[in-house]
Amino acid sequence: MGMTGENPDLLIVGGGPAGMMAGLLFARAGVKTLVLEKHGDFLRDFRGDTVHPSTLELFHELGALDALLSRPHDKAARLSGLIGGEQVSIADFSHLPVPARFIALMPQWEFLDCVADLARAYPAFSLRMNAEATDLLWDGDRVCGAVCNGEPIRARLVIAADGRRSLLRERAELPREDLGAPIDVFWFRVPKARTDVNQSTGVVTTGRLLALIDRGDYWQCAYVFGKGMADAIRERGLDNFRADVAATAPLLAPGLDELQSWDQVKLLTVELDRLTCWHRPGLLAIGDAAHAMSPIGGVGINLAVQDAVAAANILAGPMAEGSAVDDLLWRVQRRRMLPTRIIQKMQRTAQNRIIDRVVLKNVPITRPPRIIRLMQRFPILQRIPAWLIGLGFRREHIRSPEASAPSR
Repeated sequence: MGMTGENPDLLIVGGGPAGMMAGLLFARAGVKTLVLEKHGDFLRDFRGDTVHPSTLELFHELGALDALLSRPHDKAARLSGLIGGEQVSIADFSHLPVPARFIALMPQWEFLDCVADLARAYPAFSLRMNAEATDLLWDGDRVCGAVCNGEPIRARLVIAADGRRSLLRERAELPREDLGAPIDVFWFRVPKARTDVNQSTGVVTTGRLLALIDRGDYWQCAYVFGKGMADAIRERGLDNFRADVAATAPLLAPGLDELQSWDQVKLLTVELDRLTCWHRPGLLAIGDAAHAMSPIGGVGINLAVQDAVAAANILAGPMAEGSAVDDLLWRVQRRRMLPTRIIQKMQRTAQNRIIDRVVLKNVPITRPPRIIRLMQRFPILQRIPAWLIGLGFRREHIRSPEASAPSR
């Protein structure tokens, strides 16, 4: 379990992808690290759970790709869609210059358990479950720790990785810019027969947008609708909802009888925002705490992991040497703000030009847009969205030090 009963050098609040990856990398560098996770396990409904080639490449660089891929997962080497009744190919990952040329569809608890197991091999790492941070500790105007379950924990640096409704960023009064999201999403499961090839797809038709993630023996479905319309959809009844889903994606019809209660339909309130300043003395925000992403493209997990890698690349070495790092925190924001801005701009464009037209304005969809038709005529063009989705912008590489070989 690592160190206990003493204050860490680094206190990470939040055991999601950003927090756990940061915990692994800082402990690997020899920094005494404590991660606080408010839940008792990682078994929550994490919806998309897409681990992209950029993240798989990082595990390869750590020598841990085989360990990650030994966990239950499905592989999507291509993404397709059904647009205006026409089946189209959109992204082909098979040409990416990385070791794993596919998206791994992996339950996030499996991903986090794997990272935790890798981190526990380093004596500088500790993970505390059922540990909720409720406030910050201050030394003048500098953050010097956090309060967890009523207990003060002091640290040289606190990383806020506590998600899109981060309590710590509020306590630190970090400024946030709301970019707006006109949609919300219902997530639900529909059983299916397992196939040899992953069939994840999306359905776009007049007035409807539905994403279908092939999870082997079930579809993980995302039903997109206008923000604030959840209650109105529920009031029309579950029968009407099932009929609407079946009309949008007839391949789901055979399994929709399994949808017997609204309790099986989970609401995701979509947010799109970012901090304009990610840090203050003694504190750094990363992942969703620094920038809430739309589910468009499934990039959230991967952007959070990239933040963690950048933070470790910049801060772990100096911290391991005992140096103060307050004057370095701005470099993490500078490194990660550009890709955050680009991805969020792309998501806003998709919201305004595609989702707004399809879902909110009911513009008739009779055939795929011209760019998609060009991709069918010239398949090499499918490598462009594969690069944008799979690798993103300014992808990170493991450059933080390893203090010693892990104990196994």
